[in-house]
Amino acid sequence: MLREWGRLGCIGFGGPPAHIALLRQLCVERRGWLDARQFEDAIAACNLLPGPASTQLAIFCAWRVRGRAGAITGGIAFIVPGLVVILALAALFLTGSPPTWVKGAGAGAGAAVAAVAVQAGTALLPASWRRARELSRVRWAGYLTAGALAAALLGPWLVVVLLACGVVEGIAQRVPLRRDPQSFAVPAFAGGGVLLSLAWVAFKVGALSYGGGFVIIPLMRADAVHQYHWMSAGQFLNAVAFGQVTPGPVVQTVAVVGYAAAGLGGGLLAAAVAFAPSFLFILLGARHFERLRGNRRVRAFLDGAGPAAIGAILGSAIPLALALGRPWQYAVLAGAAVLLLVLRRGVVLTLLCAGAIGAVVALAGVPVPL
Repeated sequence: MLREWGRLGCIGFGGPPAHIALLRQLCVERRGWLDARQFEDAIAACNLLPGPASTQLAIFCAWRVRGRAGAITGGIAFIVPGLVVILALAALFLTGSPPTWVKGAGAGAGAAVAAVAVQAGTALLPASWRRARELSRVRWAGYLTAGALAAALLGPWLVVVLLACGVVEGIAQRVPLRRDPQSFAVPAFAGGGVLLSLAWVAFKVGALSYGGGFVIIPLMRADAVHQYHWMSAGQFLNAVAFGQVTPGPVVQTVAVVGYAAAGLGGGLLAAAVAFAPSFLFILLGARHFERLRGNRRVRAFLDGAGPAAIGAILGSAIPLALALGRPWQYAVLAGAAVLLLVLRRGVVLTLLCAGAIGAVVALAGVPVPL
């Protein structure tokens, strides 16, 4: 378990699609631990949960193979390699004064992040739109718009909008959800210390972010940059880029936020809090996943929260683009958009190219953002 899931954690570049393909190759094709139907059911069940779906899938597959001990072992093995790499990058960029070319590479990769957000959101649109045919396209468009506006304008209150869209759809389908979105309102932790504030930010990332992936970006950005001032806008863009170019789940971006807030201990705390809900969902609820899939309340809630999450991913591109500080970065963003949306190149390749351009620009003496 350590060897196989650890290997996936080391080579899992490319986000959830790559993770799913690697897990299927390991568990279905090579080892035969799950059949194809069981694996597809596992994907569907994990997509019903808040938080990082591909991480939950890795933990669930390990649970199917070796029970709770396997889930803990496999999940940790899957997460730790990328976590080590991203914390090392955080130390390089956030401690002291890195070399000019390193700062340029970070600024270049960060400039491409808004295009990555748009690519991530548009990739999810077709399947969600097909689902909307069975319900209401008008409501679907409303949820999508609400999520986009919330990500662009509301920052930490995005999670309330996502939950509210789920509740509204439940009411529209006449399914009593008995959930109050205001119960998840963001509390004021100004007097609770950095670690308590950091734990709340990480908890939102791991337990309250429906849609996973890029939907966590506006949640983290509002807190890390504007509310608590742990990072500059440019440093946050670097953090998002790190989460994309390192192996393992994108949610590990929260570890960079934690490092900026409280050093190495903060990075480890943020990662532990963000991933803990995924382990708990599997350890406590995996036996009930079949019933979860067939639950009308859950289905109705996700019919509303799902489009809102996609809208949030798309809307996150607006503040990410506005955070760019130099004209050359907008040129890099335009080039990244062409690579991702027109030429259909991969995210990792695009970010590496953007980083290389940034390094060359910095070495040429062009100012880079701090």
